[in-house]
Amino acid sequence: MAGRLENKVAIVTGAASRDEGTGNGKAIALLFAREGARVVLVNRSQERADGLCQEIIDQGGVAIAVAGDMTCATDTEAVVAAAESTYGRLDILCNNIGIGAPGKIADVTEAQWNEVIDTNLKSVMLCTRAAIPAMQRANGGSVINISSISAEFVSVNRGDYCLTKAATGMATKLWATRLAEFGIPVYEVQPGVIKSDMTSGVTEKYDRLIAEGLTLEPRWGKAQDVGKAVSALVRGDIPYATGQVLYVDGGMRIRRL
Repeated sequence: MAGRLENKVAIVTGAASRDEGTGNGKAIALLFAREGARVVLVNRSQERADGLCQEIIDQGGVAIAVAGDMTCATDTEAVVAAAESTYGRLDILCNNIGIGAPGKIADVTEAQWNEVIDTNLKSVMLCTRAAIPAMQRANGGSVINISSISAEFVSVNRGDYCLTKAATGMATKLWATRLAEFGIPVYEVQPGVIKSDMTSGVTEKYDRLIAEGLTLEPRWGKAQDVGKAVSALVRGDIPYATGQVLYVDGGMRIRRL
């Protein structure tokens, strides 16, 4: 495969798991590979990461699969080391991993709360921190944080998820400020209602809401929509915009009378 990301090296977390992503990670990884990037697929499950890795290779792309817990600093450092030892550099980090605890915010257990906070927010801090030295050695790079419309829309059925995604927005601004001097832009991509494993349990609800006009574009979002937005950012197609949010929500945020 050849494209505008040829020879770039990209880490995508939560790229291939029903438990650690919404399908966005797989779409992002596949699009990166089709653009010529060499992709490092990260997942807690080696088997799942291997499966997506083989899919990319079968399509003519280049990828490796690395098992790791992105809430653990030593694992994040090992993933970056694997990228550099295999491909010699690191240019792109996509912090995609995300989970939500079942149940209303008042019913979430302490253990569930800690798992969601660590997975969705702590991982962003640890992965970004681990990637900085490698990106500096590569004379630049970019960081993409996958957030959610839940950062701004209240959902008491997954309040812990909402809180972590709201915090991801501030993390994006903080890292953009910190890394600007190194020529490393940081962006937040905020998907809306995306057809995925995470939304499979509420299909009927959102079918109805979309039919009633929830979004300006009358359809579910697709993981490929998110992947295309991320690809545009890492290609540099949206310059002079570090720290900003790219909404991929079909116009859902526009208030109407």
